[in-house]
Amino acid sequence: MRDASARAIMPHYQALNADQIDAKAADDVVTVADTESEAILAESLARLLPEATIVGEEAAHADPSLMQRLGDALCWIIDPIDGTNNYAAGKPPFGILIALAERGETVAGWLYDPLTQRLCHAHRGQGAFIGEERVTARISGQTPPVAAISLVFADPARREALKTQIAPHYTMVDIPRCAAEQYPRIVLGQNDLSIFERTLSWDHAAGVLFVNEAGGKAARIDGSPYRVDEDRKGLIAAASPALWDELAARMQSL
Repeated sequence: MRDASARAIMPHYQALNADQIDAKAADDVVTVADTESEAILAESLARLLPEATIVGEEAAHADPSLMQRLGDALCWIIDPIDGTNNYAAGKPPFGILIALAERGETVAGWLYDPLTQRLCHAHRGQGAFIGEERVTARISGQTPPVAAISLVFADPARREALKTQIAPHYTMVDIPRCAAEQYPRIVLGQNDLSIFERTLSWDHAAGVLFVNEAGGKAARIDGSPYRVDEDRKGLIAAASPALWDELAARMQSL
């Protein structure tokens, strides 16, 4: 991840030309740094664990059939630049996300911030770490709790329901539009809760594991575990199981 950052991401940061940024979809861009970073990461991960399938965000965009491989016996999942819209605009936050999944379940995850060189990581059953320091999720201590709710991919009716029925119970803050930043904020006591509508594996696999291994709770709204091989909407992440339970109960009425 540090190699990809040094060779592909930071050299292009705040130095992209217009022809180095392409629109993949409405409000979704890809840059030359994304493709270069993914190539570096995929090559390195293939050497590290040759038997594992590799599903990168940009490769899957070019060949959607790759999504069917997420449930393979072993699968590397790569987001070469998470928060590309921020990156393309020349501002933070953005990061690299890598997860390793085994038959659809995330067993390891890494979240790297190229600007600060912060590395958050977790292995299933072994705790969560920032660098070499083990971390435990902590709440913000604010009343009401601090929530960052992503409305970007919600349909209009759901967006309105979240605004009128959920938001009034919390201190609302802006989302960073970068899962590589949002999940650490939950563990580090900056945000207590977050709701995600779109839950693509490269955006969420590493972060969900990181929160859960830190003692917080991240799961589907019905309480079922997040799996990388399921195409479902809706995910809650919280700094404590109690906060998760409270928000999930409110979400059931939507």
